[in-house]
Amino acid sequence: MRTKLLVAALVLASAATGRADDGLTKGTPEMKSATALAFGPKGLLFVGDSAGAAIFAIDTGDTKSAGDKPLNVEKLDSKIAAALGVTDKDVKINDIRVNPASGNVYVSVSRGTGAGTPAIVKVARDGTVTAVALKDVAFSKVAIPNPKGGAEVITQLGFVDGKVIVAGLSSEAFASTLRVIPFPFKEADKGSGIEIYHGAHGKLETASPIRTFVAYKVGTEDNIMAAYTCTPLVKIPVADLKAGAKVKGTTIAELGNGNKPLDMIVYTKDKKDYLLMANSKHGVLKIPTAEFATATPITAKTGVAGVKAETVKELVDVVQLDKLDDTHAILLFKNGDLKTVPLP
Repeated sequence: MRTKLLVAALVLASAATGRADDGLTKGTPEMKSATALAFGPKGLLFVGDSAGAAIFAIDTGDTKSAGDKPLNVEKLDSKIAAALGVTDKDVKINDIRVNPASGNVYVSVSRGTGAGTPAIVKVARDGTVTAVALKDVAFSKVAIPNPKGGAEVITQLGFVDGKVIVAGLSSEAFASTLRVIPFPFKEADKGSGIEIYHGAHGKLETASPIRTFVAYKVGTEDNIMAAYTCTPLVKIPVADLKAGAKVKGTTIAELGNGNKPLDMIVYTKDKKDYLLMANSKHGVLKIPTAEFATATPITAKTGVAGVKAETVKELVDVVQLDKLDDTHAILLFKNGDLKTVPLP
């Protein structure tokens, strides 16, 4: 009887404090901004707070499958504004990510000007848009050391093998930084400074941030496939990312000048892997990964060169994307529409 009472007490204590196994406690995350998003297991949402130089882990409790029907929402920004009780012009969408535990889509939002007031919104598979409660939720937080002030403290998040990968800028000599932060959170180290050769500019660079990345295994080696403005595609071994290290990435493609990469995913189709990248100028590019391991490094000034990319001509004005399932992507378009499309 005493054993049963003890187990019941432990269950009640865990419910009161959050997911104790993940280091989460119940409370209200004091976010100054909501920018990059990433999902971990069991509906765990990681939120980048560039203005506050921190990352939050939030238990969404959203773990039940929402089904597999396509998700299409016209004027998502307007529906978010209505859910938040603000006008359309007060809403800026910063990132979208699919919760793999449920299939619902989560959106990070700024309300107002500048960094604005942060909000997280859930878009259910039936198109319903609701604000995610950020009061009395199970969460944890880790601070980013040595941040370089501004929106580029955190430019992209990923979750790989129990670790949060964070791209952004630091105040170190190599400002471009990748941090590997184990979860549950304890503290973040100052990360690794990243140097790349930028073929379009004809020089080594350490100050430009990674704009978007995916984790991808090249051969047997885990890598970060990173894209920068103007637009080098760079391979960075995860094993090299140690606190205080200076890491030189391998540039395997130059995809064209005057462009900002916006988002990317990796997927498999017909037993081949592809990287799909949304861009400000070059549209959506489909890049076979087969040559990533053998591509000749770019070490001299060049135009478009290296691993070849194909423009997906039917996809225009895409600003965000994520995998919805094994055969479909979810795309956010410049006009505010959210659409499900087959993976090309």
